[in-house]
Amino acid sequence: MSIGNFDGMHRGHERLLRLMRELRDKTGPAPRIAVVTFEPHPLTVLRPQNVPPRLTPPPMKRQFLAQAGVDVLVELPPAREVLNLTAEQFWQILRDEVGPAHLVEGGSFNFGKDRGGTIQKLREWSAGTSIQLHIIDPVKVALLDMLAVPVSSSVIRWLLAHGRVRDAAICLGRAYALEGTVVEGAKRGRELGIPTANLSCLEQLVPADAIYAGRCLVDGTPWPAAVSIGTNPTFGDNPRTVEAHLIGFEANLYGRTLRLEVLDWLRDQEVFAGVDSLKSRIAQDIRQTLSRVRLDPAQPIGQVA
Repeated sequence: MSIGNFDGMHRGHERLLRLMRELRDKTGPAPRIAVVTFEPHPLTVLRPQNVPPRLTPPPMKRQFLAQAGVDVLVELPPAREVLNLTAEQFWQILRDEVGPAHLVEGGSFNFGKDRGGTIQKLREWSAGTSIQLHIIDPVKVALLDMLAVPVSSSVIRWLLAHGRVRDAAICLGRAYALEGTVVEGAKRGRELGIPTANLSCLEQLVPADAIYAGRCLVDGTPWPAAVSIGTNPTFGDNPRTVEAHLIGFEANLYGRTLRLEVLDWLRDQEVFAGVDSLKSRIAQDIRQTLSRVRLDPAQPIGQVA
């Protein structure tokens, strides 16, 4: 069993879940892997102004956890009566009512009111009980600039906020994906002869404004996608949008839910002198996208050093 937010389902989560699978395989008949998480984040109740943007929306996180072998996913609402439990009260419920054979956590795990419960307290309280506590060391990776960093959701958020999507992929173990519904936009792409799918991504973290090479899966078929994130500054002051031109794709996508992988940064957003210079630059973006995107959706960008 493990308790945590599991936002991003990154390489640190993968290591934790791998140990849980190993422990399951060594345990008695019909053991199950269970994960307990809050949905939505407890900060939506405690400090709404500090809620971090999601890396993985709930459906995506559930899918990743199931693929990692999780049999039971418990999503607790951030109710006050739960959030107000002290660390010791939380532990007593875990010990007496839940009673997992194994508890697997990262070294930075905190629990209980005001995050008063620490790994050290868990070590002390679990000693002499039937619950075996396992602490996972941080996973460290080398980014493209050769800087070694411990993988965490906060590090991934920082990388994406600075447009470093390939470094984010190194931490995630796969390309970062946006998931949203295709909505109507200004239709400028269609007028330029380069139609785009305008994605509504709700609360999910959107990478920094830029042009990216991407990949989008439609009905099981991967399509290379030139992705524009920003305000389309050539056309004045506009809302921020996520637009993807699926290269070679022609069908109507309005109302569809798509998963768009943001693979590689191409350039910053620019203000062009006119439509012709913009179209010329987009044509170059498309060529660069085609040269960089691999169409096997199981093959992520980024490697751990």
